Amino acid sequence: MNNMVILILGFVLSLVCVTGGLLLMPISKRKARIDERIRSIRMPATARREVSGHAAPIWMRLLLSVGQAVLASGLLSHKAIEDLRETVTASGHRTGPALSLFVGAKLVLLTGLPLFVWLLLSTTGTHGPALLIVGGCAIIGLILPDYIVRSIRKRYLKQVEIGLPAALDLLIICTEAGLALEAGFERVSTEARDGARATSNELRLTAIEMKMLADRRQALANMGKRTGLDSMTRLGAMLSQSMRYGTPLTQALRVLAAEMRQTMLTRFEARAARIPVLLTIPMILFILPCVFVVVAGPAALEVRHMMASR
Repeated sequence: MNNMVILILGFVLSLVCVTGGLLLMPISKRKARIDERIRSIRMPATARREVSGHAAPIWMRLLLSVGQAVLASGLLSHKAIEDLRETVTASGHRTGPALSLFVGAKLVLLTGLPLFVWLLLSTTGTHGPALLIVGGCAIIGLILPDYIVRSIRKRYLKQVEIGLPAALDLLIICTEAGLALEAGFERVSTEARDGARATSNELRLTAIEMKMLADRRQALANMGKRTGLDSMTRLGAMLSQSMRYGTPLTQALRVLAAEMRQTMLTRFEARAARIPVLLTIPMILFILPCVFVVVAGPAALEVRHMMASR
């Protein structure tokens, strides 16, 4: 019984540590982005790439090596590799070793986490639900990288949507200055790289596709399909209609930017309106018991004193 209690406490502690790590991940990434900007100012790009390559953590290099070995071994079919690549690129990581890290993390967690739990169960002497716990850990290790990638994708798309209205304002300035649509996309992607990197990446990819594809409207349609955002789909459809019918581009961009800002403001107001409802549960759990103790405590003590005196 004591071993089972120790095992449950260890599992709860591990779950708390993993949850805390996931919550602190955005803060660490923000600090990493700030450090990267500082390094980009202080040293050339070649030196920066060398330093970042040598400063990679050991666990990341291990996952990268495992993922590259699996991809090069031929164990996965071409369709499976393409599906995994689509999953990774959907989160904004279209270049670099993101696919190898993803595959390595899935394999290491799928095999390492159940093995670690099995060794822990063997050490504590627990033999009852050991097989069930090990199987559950294998499932968790298999789906945990997918959950992390989905959370990264959600954050990436949120950054794209937040930076899009300001990017449209820059595009309006570029079109009024006489730049073509492809040149405007390239200029906006360059200028918005520091403030809205996610939006800059999507506009840069759209500009590249507009140069490569025979029909520029297909590149604008791919802009919405690639992200799945309604705002990007509307932007692509509006630009396609302007190119097809010759409608004024700057006026349409101004209207679309104003609509996007109004949509974001409405969303923020809706989230703010949820605050009183969300505060109800903490108030019931933490504030009302204290109020009851303060108000009814003296009366309860007086009643107890009277009952004891009789």
